[in-house]
Amino acid sequence: MLPAPSSPPRLILLMGVAGSGKTTVGHELAAALGWPYHEADDFHGAANKEKMGRGLPLDDHDRAPWLAAIRTAMDDCQAAGRSAVFSCSALKEKYRRVLLDGTTGVSLVFLSGDREMLLARLQQRPGHYMKPTMLESQLAVLEPPADALTLDVRQSPGELVSAIRRHCGV
Repeated sequence: MLPAPSSPPRLILLMGVAGSGKTTVGHELAAALGWPYHEADDFHGAANKEKMGRGLPLDDHDRAPWLAAIRTAMDDCQAAGRSAVFSCSALKEKYRRVLLDGTTGVSLVFLSGDREMLLARLQQRPGHYMKPTMLESQLAVLEPPADALTLDVRQSPGELVSAIRRHCGV
C-alpha cells in the first residue's frame, strides 16, 4: 500500500498594528497547531530596532530588508514542506504584496482593534522598543486588507485562535 500523500505546507500570516496581539495570538496558534512561530520583530536589524527605540517610525526604505527577510523565511518553510505561523504588521498593501505575491497556501489574518485599546496595551509593555507614541504613525499608514480574515482583538486570544483555526480549516 502506498503512503497517504502529505498535505502541502500551510502558512498563517497574522498582521496588524503594534498592540494588536500578533505575538500572543501567534504563540498560542502555533502551539495549538504544533507549528513553529516566526515573530516579525526577530527579522528587524539593529538599526531598525534602535530607530524605533528612539520613537521614530520606520519608513518604506527601512522596512524593505525586513519584509524581504520575512518573505525568505516564508519561502524556506514552504520549500522544506513545513507549515508555520508568521506575524508581521504588513501595514500597507505593497508590503503584503512583497510577502504574498506568488505564494499559495498562505492565509492572511488581520487583527484589528480601536486606538484606545491598542494604546492601553502598548502602555503596558515597558521596555519594549516599540513605543506607544508610534501607534499613531502605524494607524496613519494602515491600509486594511480586503482579502483577509479580519478579527476584533477585543476577543480573548483563545477565541481568536479558535476563529483562525475554523476559518483556515486547521
